[in-house]
Amino acid sequence: MPFREINSKMVEATVVPGQKMYSQRGAMLAYKGDVSFTPNIAGGQGGLMSMIGRRVADEATPLMTVEGSGTVMFGHGGHHIQVIGLTGDTLYVEADRLLAFDGTLQQGTMFMGSQGGVMGMVRGQITGQGLFTTTLKGHGSVAVMAHGGVIELPITPGRPVHVDPQAYVAHHGDVRNKLSTALGWRDMVGRGSGEAFQLELSGSGAVYVQASEEKL
Repeated sequence: MPFREINSKMVEATVVPGQKMYSQRGAMLAYKGDVSFTPNIAGGQGGLMSMIGRRVADEATPLMTVEGSGTVMFGHGGHHIQVIGLTGDTLYVEADRLLAFDGTLQQGTMFMGSQGGVMGMVRGQITGQGLFTTTLKGHGSVAVMAHGGVIELPITPGRPVHVDPQAYVAHHGDVRNKLSTALGWRDMVGRGSGEAFQLELSGSGAVYVQASEEKL
């Protein structure tokens, strides 16, 4: 169920009978046709463990199940929207950045510490993001939100990408992450917070970076 980008802050999705999609509550701007919106209290397709993971991480982002026949326009808070297409791989994204996604995608929750040990846990503390992150796997489309627009940076073997943790939005592919320090890095660019951390992503895939350090 592909999304059609209306502008940088609005997308339109076609809803067809027999196919579900999920959206963040409050994200529906307008719709045409016979479309229903039902609160989803079971955490989408992730089941109980997905719901528990979110609650532990304080990431209980409420979802709506969207069904019927028609078209729906989505947007939220004036945030920029990036549409990401998945072709069998897994997208890792913070739950509160999800605007809408295909119901065909398998939703789950991953403990970030398992991808980076202690550094994965430190990343959660530094960025203000939870130790759990949402995963979406399969074939379909995902619309995510960000501040100031998004750029996709490819990650290739032997050429890791370093990202400011506050600017990180999501990533997909066979990618590992770790948090590294770079003392003086922020001072050199005039941000001088004394917290010189970089998120290093290596492997094969892509990372999405927003043009802002502001959280949603």
